[in-house]
Amino acid sequence: MEKAMRTTLNALLITSGILLSGTAMADDAPAGTLVVYTSQAPEIAQQTMDAFKAAYPNIKVEWTRNGTTQLMNVLHTEMLSGGAKADVLLVADAINLGSLKAEGQLYAYPDAPVSHINPSFYDKDKTWFGTKIIATVIAYNTEHAKPVKSWKALAVAENKGQIAMPSPLYSGAALYKLHTDINTPAIGWNFYQQLAALGVAPQGGNGPAIKAVASGLDKYGIVTDADIILAKKKGSPIDLVYPQEGVSYVTEPVAILKSAHNLPAAKAFVNFLLSEKGQQLVVEQGNRPLDDRIPTPAGFTPLDNIKLLTPDIAKAIAEDASVRDKFTALFGG
Repeated sequence: MEKAMRTTLNALLITSGILLSGTAMADDAPAGTLVVYTSQAPEIAQQTMDAFKAAYPNIKVEWTRNGTTQLMNVLHTEMLSGGAKADVLLVADAINLGSLKAEGQLYAYPDAPVSHINPSFYDKDKTWFGTKIIATVIAYNTEHAKPVKSWKALAVAENKGQIAMPSPLYSGAALYKLHTDINTPAIGWNFYQQLAALGVAPQGGNGPAIKAVASGLDKYGIVTDADIILAKKKGSPIDLVYPQEGVSYVTEPVAILKSAHNLPAAKAFVNFLLSEKGQQLVVEQGNRPLDDRIPTPAGFTPLDNIKLLTPDIAKAIAEDASVRDKFTALFGG
């Protein structure tokens, strides 16, 4: 009798289209291969991809990691020689993604789940979406240096040869800071001219700069807050200051390329990063989330106590080539 009832019920469901609809939904679940280009640190990127694959087990992820500038160079080379290989970009800053948007290379995703994210942290046309807040601040070695409260106080003669910083020719966060600073009257190009006069040699990303300060090789560093907090938690003699003139910040935005080979999987990746689960992963990785439902992790100064500096993205895109040239003239390539 029970078996007969189940058979009858299934027949009714099929007739009404409900059972078929459920099957169709399963068949439409994202699958296949997703190619991601990211500037996340290797161990963080691996965590991100593993968490995404756990949420979407039918998707195989292939990912490439490098500095944002290097990834953009690779991407443009691919575009010129037959088409981009990546479906999704997860990089440091919005300037590079803004350039791709201006070139018509990004996919607009109006249905992205952004209800718990401040609109200032994603593109108004929804071609890219911030995933976290990473501020660039002053790091100092607690055994060899005293905290300084401002960028101006950092760039003084007594710190000659003792300041580490990443290069904006490699790091997206450093590039974003450069564009922010030169358009902030209290900082400006003068700050970079002073750094050059002090023998600062920008190179690589934030990792080498953090190591230089934590090891005592340099007394100070111009690096990202999350990296400093993580190094401090691991026992390194390092701490941070949010300078009084204000700090630049990046949101490590994610974007889908218009040429994406696997659009359903690409959308799933964006959905995951912006979801409550994805934002909780941000916290577990030691970063400040954007989702207003999730509290800031321990060690971070509340945003209300920080002066955040925001550049004019359109201006930064238009002037990027000349700004890079001027920086190279000051510090060398």
